[in-house]
Amino acid sequence: MHTLVLLLLLAAILSFLSPVVRERTRAGMRFRPALLFTLPAVLTLLFAGLAAASSAFSLPLAALILVYTFAPAFTAYAQGGGPVKRPTWLDCAIILMLWLPLEFSVGGGLIPRPAQGFLHSVAYGIAILLALAIFIGFRALEGMKYNLPRPRDLAYGLSAFLIAAPILIAAGRLLDFIPPFHLPAHPSAAGISRTFAVIFVGTALPEEILFRSLIQNWLMLRYGFTAPMLLVSAFIFGCAHLDNGPQPLPNWRYMILATIAGVAYGKAFQKASSVFSSVTCHALVDATKHVFF
Repeated sequence: MHTLVLLLLLAAILSFLSPVVRERTRAGMRFRPALLFTLPAVLTLLFAGLAAASSAFSLPLAALILVYTFAPAFTAYAQGGGPVKRPTWLDCAIILMLWLPLEFSVGGGLIPRPAQGFLHSVAYGIAILLALAIFIGFRALEGMKYNLPRPRDLAYGLSAFLIAAPILIAAGRLLDFIPPFHLPAHPSAAGISRTFAVIFVGTALPEEILFRSLIQNWLMLRYGFTAPMLLVSAFIFGCAHLDNGPQPLPNWRYMILATIAGVAYGKAFQKASSVFSSVTCHALVDATKHVFF
């Protein structure tokens, strides 16, 4: 059941790649802006139902997810619909509302340990789906680049990986963050492909939507498409890894490497017409570390 639920959330997220879905969502919300609140209601019921099925339901947890889904929607509704060429500070607040509770595992203590991993993944899917509905459907924010990739976009991602990988490997070894290069005990093309696919959809895609389509895009639309803004967005991405293991926290080694990687991901995003350019680079970096280091 867990896998099916996550696949359905992924399918809903990927549905926004369809121009038909995007246009119908925008048209519907322009005609009836209050439709924006339909999704938070549905997502709250979904999370509550899955929590109950996982023996993790409680009224405080239900109240928390209710606030988590409706607060960003109310903030967007207060501003009105798009299209938006220059995002506001309230748009920044929406992004933070969706990101920071997950980053700091707010409400994690309300969930029994066996259910935490699954419900955290569900919450992450809810956050990305809600972000897409708000910023693509309702606010119609420019520059998110949530489109199907062209061959050139994937080439940008591969090029960024080929440039960044030697730098990241050298820095990772220098900082004693990664062990020496090694071949897998039982290498297989199928196994490596499976690892790449899981990282692509489970880590790279949601993180690139958050850090490139939302955070980097917000910074650049507000303050210009400049190198300093690229570095600021990469630094924010790096800081998001301070609370990640396996080294002691705050993990400054991970922060440094993630910041360097963030520059590569951000540059790929800038040059391409699709966020899948940076998703490809991100997935290649993470899969290389997982398989060979």
